[in-house]
Amino acid sequence: MLAYIIRRVLYAFPIIMGVNLLTTVLFFYVNTPDDMARKILGEKNITQEAIENWKRDRGYDLPVFINTEEKGLAMITQTIFFQKSLPLLWFDFGRSDRNNIDIGREIQKRMWPSLSISLPMFIIGIMANLTFAMLIAFYRGTYLDIWGVVLCVIMMSISTLFYIIGGQYLLGKVLKLFPISGYDTGIYSIKFIILPVIIGVISTMGVGIRFYRTVFLEEINKDYIRTASAKGLSETRVLFKHALKNAMIPVLTNVVVSIPFLFYGSLIMEAFFAIPGLGSFTIDAIQAQDFAIVRSMVYLGSILYIVGLILTDISYTLVDPRIRLE
Repeated sequence: MLAYIIRRVLYAFPIIMGVNLLTTVLFFYVNTPDDMARKILGEKNITQEAIENWKRDRGYDLPVFINTEEKGLAMITQTIFFQKSLPLLWFDFGRSDRNNIDIGREIQKRMWPSLSISLPMFIIGIMANLTFAMLIAFYRGTYLDIWGVVLCVIMMSISTLFYIIGGQYLLGKVLKLFPISGYDTGIYSIKFIILPVIIGVISTMGVGIRFYRTVFLEEINKDYIRTASAKGLSETRVLFKHALKNAMIPVLTNVVVSIPFLFYGSLIMEAFFAIPGLGSFTIDAIQAQDFAIVRSMVYLGSILYIVGLILTDISYTLVDPRIRLE
């Protein structure tokens, strides 16, 4: 297993650098360092000297990819891409372009508010989706199945913004059960977390239930299920013991890949509920054209996605003894 993980990490290295390269290309061809300086300094009549000083302080006074004034290896090393990308390999995210804050420390601080919302949303959502999907599959072909699918399609067709605004209005403003927005630390954060978690779970139930229902129905129609039913096993035992166990591969694929992105939080949810997590951190950086933060978050997202893929492969071997990591 260790050899497999090392091999996957080595395979991932060019992918990560390619993503970083693409991010740099897109950002610097849309916004030059001069444009970034004018945007961040926020002065209409800013002098060229002030722009050059800002670029020098942030390390943007070098060429982006190739330094034609240098020769040999220095042509590559004396560039913005190399000097900004290399420290990311040991998770040195540097400082932000806008207010010069430590990005690594800010990520560590904002990770917990994101987890406090996304983790309960993730766990409760999986349990609710699996439970209702198996219930619909158990009563397949009945009115419960038909109207359950119709309801899921309706829920899928509704925008997430509707759930957020509707939940804030109904549960926060009309019924006054929860605060509409805000965040606090420690035990006091619970009252601010409940409403986003409820809305997050409900808004994803349509997609989740339909997906898991399809998985369970595919397993139910297989020969081993018919054989188990023919031997006299109850429908409940066949569904929960046999069908659920053999349907774990697609379930794990959908679940484990999502785990690393729990740290990322929800961009829309955090923005609407004023939660100081990584989602709102990324949105603010994009609006402010803070390339240092955007680059760091894209790199972190690439790392987390690769970790999710490796965890998915490992989880396959735990539920299916026929699968080997080779």
